[in-house]
Amino acid sequence: MPYRRLPNTDAARIRALKAALKKGQYLEIDTIAYPFALKQKIEFFLPKFEVAITNSKLAKEKQFDNSQKFSEYTKKARLYISHFIQVLNFCIARGELKPSARTFYGLDENSSKVPSLLTEQDLLQWGEKIIAGEQNRISNGGNPIYCPSIALVKVNYENFKENYTRQKQFQNNSARESGNVAQYRNDADALILEVWNEVERYFEGVKDEEEKRYMCEEYGLVYVFRRGEKERIRRRKEAESITLKLF
Repeated sequence: MPYRRLPNTDAARIRALKAALKKGQYLEIDTIAYPFALKQKIEFFLPKFEVAITNSKLAKEKQFDNSQKFSEYTKKARLYISHFIQVLNFCIARGELKPSARTFYGLDENSSKVPSLLTEQDLLQWGEKIIAGEQNRISNGGNPIYCPSIALVKVNYENFKENYTRQKQFQNNSARESGNVAQYRNDADALILEVWNEVERYFEGVKDEEEKRYMCEEYGLVYVFRRGEKERIRRRKEAESITLKLF
């Protein structure tokens, strides 16, 4: 016998619920293969489930659309902050600035190593330090560093920071909407299982297995044949047909 396969995607869940409703719309209440109260539950639940899926999809699309822009801003901020620190070190190497100038930026006075800028948190931390450090050094009588200037560093850092906040909001929205769908998904699975059980119970008196399966499928039930099962059923029917002809 073929076995039932419950939906494992949201699209399949929607199809199953809609199929059950559609079949019930053309029948009298007392001839529907599942209770009328269950039909009302599906009618109330289905629109909310569809809205949740739509909202989740839109949230993911917004996150994806912004991610490319955010990636560019991140790349530029990393480039400008890194280059500024390298130019600072060049100035020190040429004797234009003293090694103690590094302390304005929170850097090790005796190291020309550029700090890690791999993570977003690294960029947030060092961007603030570099901008504040340059302004502090200049206010103490130092000459500005150019190529890049701190103004360019700041512009690119602020673009990154603004889009970092926006991207985090998109991620939070996406996670929240996905969580809503997950909750509805559990309810959808419970409704589908209940409908399918009721439908099979309603038609359990039908002797012909193929006819019974067809009646159930009209309500959205999905049956899957095991390997070679269709061929075995075909042969059995041929054998039964031959037997009937002999009699």
